[in-house]
Amino acid sequence: MIALFKSDRTKAFCAGIFIILAYGMLIRELSESKIMVLISDVLSGIFVIGIAGLLFPYFKTKYKWLSIAYLTLKLAEGIIMIAGGIIFTYNPGLRDWFYESIHLYTFIISALILYVLLYQTRMVPRFISIWGMIAIFFLVLSTLLKLLGLNYSALDAFMLLIITNEIFLAIWLMIKGFNLKELRN
Repeated sequence: MIALFKSDRTKAFCAGIFIILAYGMLIRELSESKIMVLISDVLSGIFVIGIAGLLFPYFKTKYKWLSIAYLTLKLAEGIIMIAGGIIFTYNPGLRDWFYESIHLYTFIISALILYVLLYQTRMVPRFISIWGMIAIFFLVLSTLLKLLGLNYSALDAFMLLIITNEIFLAIWLMIKGFNLKELRN
């Protein structure tokens, strides 16, 4: 990796920052500005890819195929986000459909893999991984109910579970870093 990301502590800190910055794509909820949404989606996509790039080396040794699946899905997710920003400049409605119909499922699967990997490696306390898996379960439940036509605004509250989990994970990584004892044994 580049010199900036030499230490494990720096990688953990940067992963935490990238997790928070990846939520920049939510700018769309606040703005109709084509340039703002384009910039936030492109940057968010880059940060998503960056998170995977920082974490992949830790996972690949013991969990090769799951790590490759995680990396591949995060690359796809980042590209989808970048494409979403570009699409928004031409057709905002299509961008929203793109996020709801493609990005969401890529995010769900890659996040589930991430939390399984974090649980297995114990790079963070297991309660964070379990919280993430529970949050993903409720996100899947909410998504399935919406697909069945049960579209209640209360279902959107399930998004808060994964958002708060990821923000907590990000802060944990910035303050505590990775626990690499299990990986190094």
